[in-house]
Amino acid sequence: MTIEPTDPLDPEALRERAASALLAARDRTHLLTTCVEEPELVAQHSPLMSPLVWDLAHIGNQEEQWLLRTVGGRDALRPDIDSVYDAFEHPRAARPSLPLLTPAEAHSYVAEVRGRVLDILEASPLRGGPLLDAGFAFGMIAQHEQQHDETMLITHQLRGGDAVLGAADPLPAPPGILPSEVLVPGGPFTMGTSTEPWALDNERPAHRRLVPPFLIDTTPVSNGAYQRFIEDGGYDEPLWWTEEGWAHVREHRLRAPLFWKRDGGQWLRRRFGVTEPVPPDEPVLHVSWYEADAYARWAGRRLPTEPEWEKAARHDPATGRAMRYPWGDEDPAPEHANLGQRHLRPAPVGSYPEGESPFGIRQLIGDVWEWTASDFLPYPGFAAFPYREYSEVFFGDRYKVLRGGSFAVGPVACRGTFRNWDLPVRRQIFSGFRTARDAEHTAGA
Repeated sequence: MTIEPTDPLDPEALRERAASALLAARDRTHLLTTCVEEPELVAQHSPLMSPLVWDLAHIGNQEEQWLLRTVGGRDALRPDIDSVYDAFEHPRAARPSLPLLTPAEAHSYVAEVRGRVLDILEASPLRGGPLLDAGFAFGMIAQHEQQHDETMLITHQLRGGDAVLGAADPLPAPPGILPSEVLVPGGPFTMGTSTEPWALDNERPAHRRLVPPFLIDTTPVSNGAYQRFIEDGGYDEPLWWTEEGWAHVREHRLRAPLFWKRDGGQWLRRRFGVTEPVPPDEPVLHVSWYEADAYARWAGRRLPTEPEWEKAARHDPATGRAMRYPWGDEDPAPEHANLGQRHLRPAPVGSYPEGESPFGIRQLIGDVWEWTASDFLPYPGFAAFPYREYSEVFFGDRYKVLRGGSFAVGPVACRGTFRNWDLPVRRQIFSGFRTARDAEHTAGA
């Protein structure tokens, strides 16, 4: 597997990029694990999630195994805990019963690992094999930590008690009026990547896909639009649901997105310890794939396929090339997208005009993970790297693909080719959606 940087970066620039990504992730990890007291760190706030202290030590253990031992060739610090923090050996519901490090021990452990890793990074040539080329292993671990930061933020949403997190920035100003949908012309495009230096195995390799013309929502579906589905009896009409989805709705008595409740004439939601009216202009959040699919059917539309989503997000019709992001090739900046829990909520639909795609589609990156119609499958020529358990063991029709990232995703773990996946019942994740339809159904298209 060859990893080539998108720019001819010299080792010092790569080293600075890797160090910056690692330090940014650690700052966020520190915030998420120091804003609550020890009892909250060791408690399991939901059987769907690990105790926060497990995530903390797991972050350090992965960093030790890959960067300290494998890349650096150093002696193991804590080989005795490898099994305890093996995510595949212990399901989340069972992790509180394990002999976990205490919060103080976990903080000390991750700090010691990081200190030694930064020494390794300083001395590394950042070339000499697929793990080292372009600093891939360091980028992989920075992404891993940011992904667990998002997981810990989900745990913070699930925990009871008072608010302990605050937003760093105010929300953007409400946008002007936009068209409801845009046409993406049919034709081939390049999906996936073979050149993005820190892309993970399921994003590879780049390959050509032929996509018929389709129309796609300019913005994610809003809370206000989703409320109309609820008020029209969407949760009571089996016509809109798949057989499995309808059985799930009946079994769990679903009536609205997770964390919503009806109070008299209005809907309220709980968000990180605060109960507030549901803002109608924000993208709907905490919906399952079944709910997204049912809404799309009710609206006379459908969820976009994964190739459709990526073409909408990356294809430049003027040049025919695939871009790294909807706005171009430069890394995300605050004006492009809502990432890194900067606002601690999705921005109003239609925000971030500087982040729109050449087709005029907005918020394809950040705000909410977007469910697609597609199962999580390998690309043609897929090769597992550096371990099968990252992607390969999840391929199949059990998992649906989500794209685009959410407000909780770190910029290093989000790009136009990045693929997320989850079970279609999942609602605790920061998931929303947009809809699409075939262009053939539109007169004159």
